[in-house]
Amino acid sequence: MKTINKLVYVFFLLTVFLINAQPSQPSQPPAGGVGGSGTGAPASPIDMYVYALGIIAVMFIAFFNKKYTGKKA
Repeated sequence: MKTINKLVYVFFLLTVFLINAQPSQPSQPPAGGVGGSGTGAPASPIDMYVYALGIIAVMFIAFFNKKYTGKKA
């Protein structure tokens, strides 16, 4: 049970870091610039797969937890 608690703490810690990883965008662009249309945020191809990668990570954790728990007994 202690291992599960540690994994939960690490998960929440990493979640907080990921949520706060990028500073918020300014609400208005600086005055005087002509700039293009859009948010100006860089496109990241991994954004499309965040949910799928999260599900795969949970499945890997469950698989390896089951695999190594079975060897201890």
